Amino acid sequence: MQAENNKNDIRTLSFGCRLNSLESEKIRHMLQDVVNTAIVINTCAVTAEGERQSGQAARKIARDNPNVPIFVTGCAATRNPALFLDIENTFVIANADKMRADAYTEALAAGQCQIADPKIACFNHAAPRLSKQFIQVQNGCNHACTYCVTRLLRGPAQSFDYAGILKDAQAAVKNGFTEIVLTGVDIASYARDGMLISDVCRKLLQDVPGVERLRLSSMDPASPEIFKIMDLMESDRRMMRHMHLSMQSCSDDVLRRMARRHNSALIRRIAARGAEIGVTFSWDIICGFPGETDELWRDTMDTVAETRPIKVHAFPFSPRPETPAAEMPNQVPRATSKKRVKEISAAAESNRARFMATRVGRRAQVLVEENNIARDEHDITVKITGDSIPARTVCDVVLSGIAGDAFVGRRA
Repeated sequence: MQAENNKNDIRTLSFGCRLNSLESEKIRHMLQDVVNTAIVINTCAVTAEGERQSGQAARKIARDNPNVPIFVTGCAATRNPALFLDIENTFVIANADKMRADAYTEALAAGQCQIADPKIACFNHAAPRLSKQFIQVQNGCNHACTYCVTRLLRGPAQSFDYAGILKDAQAAVKNGFTEIVLTGVDIASYARDGMLISDVCRKLLQDVPGVERLRLSSMDPASPEIFKIMDLMESDRRMMRHMHLSMQSCSDDVLRRMARRHNSALIRRIAARGAEIGVTFSWDIICGFPGETDELWRDTMDTVAETRPIKVHAFPFSPRPETPAAEMPNQVPRATSKKRVKEISAAAESNRARFMATRVGRRAQVLVEENNIARDEHDITVKITGDSIPARTVCDVVLSGIAGDAFVGRRA
């Protein structure tokens, strides 16, 4: 089914991480040249719920579009292809092949399906309108965290060459993006041609003056690059002073069970350095890891109170097949895990409220997303009053007040 000019209709739906969304967009562009009509579902397997939602969505989309080829790829499709194989006109593409156009055309040629004059009838998943450009710099992971299935499904760490990253950044600026986010599975492990992730950031800011704001996706707190990145934040205001850390726990005992490479002392060192230069933090936290007693949970909550991350992405532990944590003793009841999610989320909200109160009356640089909703350097929403400002505009605002979890401001 070769593509015909100007007749392509490729839709995508992504679950899970931002990297999946970025890869889906790459797949959509790749398939424009080889397939007329298709739906691509990029799945997630980080949690059992994410895997369930991926399967549920694939079945519904197939029912709603019985004459359209549906390609299911991503981590859930790689880990559990049987979940999708009995869905009519659906083709499973493993992670290893997802960026290879031939994998899709070969699947269509080999498939036993009824596809003639395909037309998408119902697909209520609009592609997000991005105000910032995400650029993938790395894939895969070499670590062995006991809870993680992603490393098994995406393979070992691979760092992309700087020339390609630079080309993507230059294209982003040419397309009107002023903020770039570097992303990957484990970007803190980036190492290629003598460059580490801090070197990539420094070079991009030097080589692409049109980049007005640069961010990083989730970072491993064990990496020494954390401190180098904070040094860069201090020296160059285009490096946004907010870091998202894959903390997972602040209890040394739990971190050892997770086979993480950092400890509570390092967490405090990172927070102290951040406080010196005005860096804020958001964390990923797993609640209810096997063996996490109330006392060990209190270690995490005490650290939250002491170091004050302004956002926490907390989720209950989800045992994943083929990971050591799934077989560990002293599994924590789901109800306890959910209770801890609420507790730590409330603590982070309180931290954010206190931080925001200190910012009222100050000037802040923001990136406008749409409808005068913007983001400041700490990734906090700002609602701008007054005249309409075009999306992707970087401008200064005066933070005049707080409305819920967002600032209210006026253009300076």
